[in-house]
Amino acid sequence: MRRLTLIALPYLWLLALFLVPFLIVLKISLSDVALARPPYMPQLDLAAGWEGITSFFAELDFENFTFLATDDLYWKAYLSSLKIALISTLLTLMVGYPMAYGMARAAPEWRPTLLMLVILPFWTSFLIRVYSWMGILSTDGALNQLLLGLGLIDAPLTILNTNTAVYIGIVYTYLPFMILPIYAALEKLDASLLEAAEDLGCSRLAAFWLVTVPLSRNGIVAGCFLVFIPALGEFVIPSLLGGSDTLMIGKVLWEEFFSNRDWPVASAVAVILLLILIVPIILFQRSEEKAREAEQ
Repeated sequence: MRRLTLIALPYLWLLALFLVPFLIVLKISLSDVALARPPYMPQLDLAAGWEGITSFFAELDFENFTFLATDDLYWKAYLSSLKIALISTLLTLMVGYPMAYGMARAAPEWRPTLLMLVILPFWTSFLIRVYSWMGILSTDGALNQLLLGLGLIDAPLTILNTNTAVYIGIVYTYLPFMILPIYAALEKLDASLLEAAEDLGCSRLAAFWLVTVPLSRNGIVAGCFLVFIPALGEFVIPSLLGGSDTLMIGKVLWEEFFSNRDWPVASAVAVILLLILIVPIILFQRSEEKAREAEQ
């Protein structure tokens, strides 16, 4: 009985926090907009019995998904979000990996301090941190003042309200999500493997590429997923740092829900976004299972 309870708990957790909310959003995406609260139809009328249930399902359709397929705005928003999320993930990996490697190679007494420095920004509000970048990146902000003072530029750069500002904001915000899993993988690395590779003739760079990077693969993949998934649906950073010209699906979702009050279309946008995120995760898990089976 105890074992059954332990097995059932994660499934109940997924059922309550993922499957049920997803089914509610899916139902709304198949509904029609209506001037009421909630602003969509049909509503399930259990008092009408079986006839009410059949009538409820008969009124559901894929009209909202058809609308998304025919409107260029949504596809451009999806593609723009994928591009920004992929580039941001790559930039975060390029910045985060050396930092995680340095932390893992640091003296053991320094590692808790370095970890604290990585986690410390989380103690400040997310919105305050993004707002602070608006002050840093603005035309008369700290960055332009510094570059002008050093004589590197003659006129202030326009960084705020561009995609560059969005990349900076995403990399800064999600950098700990990349560093921590890579650090966890690198910290467990057996140093004798590197010594063996160098004894066999590998240079330090070759040993790093042939031993360290493959053994930290799980940390790299976990960090990339932890950055890519929230970056794809990001709303706050592109709204505050990217301006009106930055098109991301999170901003479109917000507009449909809270400005247009078109919950069915907004739900359809959310369902497609979720499917875009789930497919690569499933493919990765299958490849991992095949790799484990091959090793056995």
